Amino acid sequence: MGAIASENTVVPQVKAFFDPATNTITYVVRDPSSNSCAIIDPVMDFDHAAARLTYESADQVIAYITDNGLKLEWLIETHVHADHLSAAPYIQEKLGGKIGVGAGISIVQDVFGKVFNEGTEFQRDGSQFDALFEDGDTYMIGNMQVKTLHTPGHTPACMTHVVGEAAFIGDTMFMPDSGSARADFPGGDAGVLYDSIQKVLSLPNETRLFMCHDYGAGGREIQWETSVAEEKTTNIHVGGGKTREEYIAFRTTRDAELDMPKLIIPAIQVNMRAGNLPKDADNGTTYLKVPVNAL
Repeated sequence: MGAIASENTVVPQVKAFFDPATNTITYVVRDPSSNSCAIIDPVMDFDHAAARLTYESADQVIAYITDNGLKLEWLIETHVHADHLSAAPYIQEKLGGKIGVGAGISIVQDVFGKVFNEGTEFQRDGSQFDALFEDGDTYMIGNMQVKTLHTPGHTPACMTHVVGEAAFIGDTMFMPDSGSARADFPGGDAGVLYDSIQKVLSLPNETRLFMCHDYGAGGREIQWETSVAEEKTTNIHVGGGKTREEYIAFRTTRDAELDMPKLIIPAIQVNMRAGNLPKDADNGTTYLKVPVNAL
């Protein structure tokens, strides 16, 4: 169980689930004073070659919540992911809870609504989600207050969720030996990402930081938790006082060398719909589009 770090700082109980197919970490965040919890960045399994969805990863999270008698209040997406499909609607159907994302989702929907030629039927106002978070908003998980920080640059909808002495930072940063996320997706910006990273690093040094992804840099074991202090001093992209100009130059050069995530085409189409699939075609089959030379 979690404990109280000081009179005003709650230490949430955090259970991590690593998905090796997408190198994504899903978290169950529990209020130590109740049975209330939230899920952050749930994963739906997708066999790209077979175009088949399965739910083993989500079922593990559901089993953990039910086995421990927890009440699910929130399903939080730190951003519109390009490397996995969200299982939020599947879990919501089983356990309830509200699906929340950053209010910048409307920008993502507008950009990719055009890329995928979604037409006027596709709503670009974030209405597929139950809650849209602005910078500085708060919400509750049981008796715990969560504060949202808008941390764009990787995508316009990226949010950091600060829960007591823990912060769930999505793709804003990785473990110190892995640096930071790319900033070359539509709506991304290296300078904006640097500013967002500084916002995260302005949290107290002892704040625990939880990553959305880890790739086992150098062959080490997978890790997902570090601290503000450690990132400040040792992050290979921004630590040690690297300047905004240095970061922009590095990030721009580095991003030009990166391949697109292998699931970006299906992931964006599903995740900008809050994890829902497009409507079935008139033959009863669901289709995802593949735009050619559009990204």
